[in-house]
Amino acid sequence: MSLVDILLLHSAFGLRPAVHAAAERLRVAGHEVHVPDLFDGRTAETVEDGMRITEEIGRDELLRRAVQAAAPLSDKGLVYAGLSLGAAISQNLALADEKARGLLLLHGTSDIAENAAVDDLPVQLHVADPDPFETADWLNSWYLQMRRAGADVEIFQYPGAGHLFTDPELPDYDAQATTEAWSVALAFLESL
Repeated sequence: MSLVDILLLHSAFGLRPAVHAAAERLRVAGHEVHVPDLFDGRTAETVEDGMRITEEIGRDELLRRAVQAAAPLSDKGLVYAGLSLGAAISQNLALADEKARGLLLLHGTSDIAENAAVDDLPVQLHVADPDPFETADWLNSWYLQMRRAGADVEIFQYPGAGHLFTDPELPDYDAQATTEAWSVALAFLESL
């Protein structure tokens, strides 16, 4: 039996080898991991390509696809996890799912609806420091809003790392930050 069931959502680079490697890391730790392809097989080589694919598909459609992937699994009490864009989508799903067991965010967050309310949802965020997409002011505001919504939030920052520091195929990659982040994240998941 798996420790937790995890829905892992990819970044704007698409379902690339680094996402499969992250899923395998989670499986080796004993978790059941589901990795839907929100881009229907498309991948990006640059941030700009990823943003273009994201805009072509549309954020509402990406959220619809993620909800569709989560729906058959949500009775299990999912842990939602994601990388950058996938983290933002995962956050939206977790805040709307009263059965969510946890939320693991790597490299990204999302806006929080004013009426968002959860019951001590465990949330862990891992981000670069500094991160052009997750500025200090944004993170402070995000943290306060998540706490106000009822989430139990931990933020881990990695000085000098690039935005997507866990992807070894990207210039952002930081081996030490990746090792530290996954060590902390796996302990978090085991605690759920």
